[in-house]
Amino acid sequence: MFVGHYAVSFALRATHKKASLGVLFLGVQFVDLLFFAMTFFGIEKFTIIENYTESTHFRLDFMPYSHSLVAVMLWSLVTFIILKIFQSNKKQAKGSFFLLIAIAIFSHWLLDLIVHTPDLPVFLDNTYLVGFGLWNNAVLTYVLEAILLIAGLCFYLKSTYKLGKQVTFISRFGMPIFVILLLVTNVVNIFGSLSIEDTNTSTALSAMIAYCLFSIIAFWLDKERVG
Repeated sequence: MFVGHYAVSFALRATHKKASLGVLFLGVQFVDLLFFAMTFFGIEKFTIIENYTESTHFRLDFMPYSHSLVAVMLWSLVTFIILKIFQSNKKQAKGSFFLLIAIAIFSHWLLDLIVHTPDLPVFLDNTYLVGFGLWNNAVLTYVLEAILLIAGLCFYLKSTYKLGKQVTFISRFGMPIFVILLLVTNVVNIFGSLSIEDTNTSTALSAMIAYCLFSIIAFWLDKERVG
């Protein structure tokens, strides 16, 4: 799944007034960031194959350390523990936010399960691969991600809007415009053709840059949001 992961970020942000949407954006893509980082060193692998599925131009060959169910559970737990250890005593309220980050990380596997072909490992030894294969239908993949993202946005907008405070164009319309941008980007992700310049390195690097850029935009717009 691509931008559909951000639906979880919006929904979790709606439950915690002091949470950072930008951090949650990174949280839901933490697993993919790990995966692409590991591919630089040959630890995990993918192969670019044009139209491998209707929605993707790559085959995910080996990714048990980032994407297996056991690994994702461990990454979620370890992240929560590390954040709690370094938590300031004066900011105990952040504990619940750390739990949201852990949930955001774990949500990645659950949503990937819906769209992936059977390439998601359950265990760290890369055995028992699962996936419901929605990526084999590009239209349904796009529609599902759009529904999830718009639903998450609605929860977010409802929870962050407060009457009686100054409203600016950015605070009112910035986040909906951003979501439209994500949906347009997803058209390219799902329906776009493979460029002859696409390599494993360029694909991994562009994905990581996009995840970080989207997180920065989400962080900024969330700060501007009334509420």
